Amino acid sequence: MSEKKMNSSRKHHLKSLMLSIAKGLLDEEEREHEMKKKRYMAETFTPVCMPRTMQELQEQCKEIHRNIDKIDEERYNLQMKVTKSEKEEKELRDLGDWRKNIEDKSGMDGRKKMFEAET
Repeated sequence: MSEKKMNSSRKHHLKSLMLSIAKGLLDEEEREHEMKKKRYMAETFTPVCMPRTMQELQEQCKEIHRNIDKIDEERYNLQMKVTKSEKEEKELRDLGDWRKNIEDKSGMDGRKKMFEAET
């Protein structure tokens, strides 16, 4: 069972084929991402039309400010949830393993530590 070794030109050819396929896949993925982004923008946001009167402009500005306030409120709520979850995780990490504390206090070493701590 002899294994044939590939010569360097064959290796180079296979490597260039793999790179070209990967480049094609990356380009396709990028185009798909751009299409998703455009579709999301079209679905989520209404096209901007310039108002003709001052009152229409003021109404549009008020609407924009209401949207900004709503988004800021959502951002704040999410940020608070993340902060709370990180704080609970930190407390659990700092608490440590309760079994280790009991093992340290049990036996002669643990009692010796307890007596030394009291004095």
